[in-house]
Amino acid sequence: MTISVIDSASSMRQVLATTPSQRTDLIREMWAPMAGMYHFIPGGVDMANVHRQNFGFDWDGATEPIREGLERLIEADVWNRITKALKSGAAALRSANLGIEVPDLKVLLILGNPENKHFIDEVQGLSAFGGISGYITITIWPTPQVLKRLEAIVVHELHHNVRYSPDGIMWDPLTVTVGEQVISEGLADVFAAEMFGDSGYTHFVSASTYSDDEVLAKVVSGLHITGMQNFTAWVHGDATARLLGADPVGLPTGAGYAAGARLVQAYLDSTGTTAAQSIGTPLDEVLRVALPRLGLRLNREQ
Repeated sequence: MTISVIDSASSMRQVLATTPSQRTDLIREMWAPMAGMYHFIPGGVDMANVHRQNFGFDWDGATEPIREGLERLIEADVWNRITKALKSGAAALRSANLGIEVPDLKVLLILGNPENKHFIDEVQGLSAFGGISGYITITIWPTPQVLKRLEAIVVHELHHNVRYSPDGIMWDPLTVTVGEQVISEGLADVFAAEMFGDSGYTHFVSASTYSDDEVLAKVVSGLHITGMQNFTAWVHGDATARLLGADPVGLPTGAGYAAGARLVQAYLDSTGTTAAQSIGTPLDEVLRVALPRLGLRLNREQ
């Protein structure tokens, strides 16, 4: 496995140092190594738009807060920490699953937009994606909580990356269900917790959401739903759904993460396995074991 953590510190510094008219192209250059994530889109995508969609910092806005955020990232040694976390996470997965293939990785860390209220207040300075094998993007604002959780954030995305590797679970946009994402988030969070304790659990999910039986039952009622445009409300909650123009379903932020963690833990407790060992376990098997243990049933209406 080759880990390529992009030197985005230099790229972001260059963006901030140049004239506003030159910044858009530099943003595209910074994101260029990640273009392979969008190989399935004819003609590719504008990576400057990808930056915005990932809550990336506003290169046309005030630069001083971004400079200060960048210095905090450098002081926290985040790029080296990401590399070390990926190596330790990969080792843990290999140890739990003999013969498992961990893909070569390209990893991009960027500063988020501190002026975006949803990014700062609702998801508390974190937006990350590791669902396309070989690539991980992490957008953060360097709050103490985010910096403390950095390694857990990284291995969470690594778990996704390996689960959806070519030899792993297939993510078919036409047939994938809410349940698959819910269980994948639960597995990734529990894996991070196996490595880093309670800090493994996604921090924008409140403790009350993790323990709310009504939230769990509500999410379970939507596990059968297909169509990725419908996933946001069930996994990320109503606030994110509204932001993206989707219909809310009556769930708090991170409800799918909380439900996923409870379902996964029920499965692991029943089988005596770990989230590392269960990285390739199919959704149906997790639900077959977990739902009865929690006194729940799957809604199979289409």
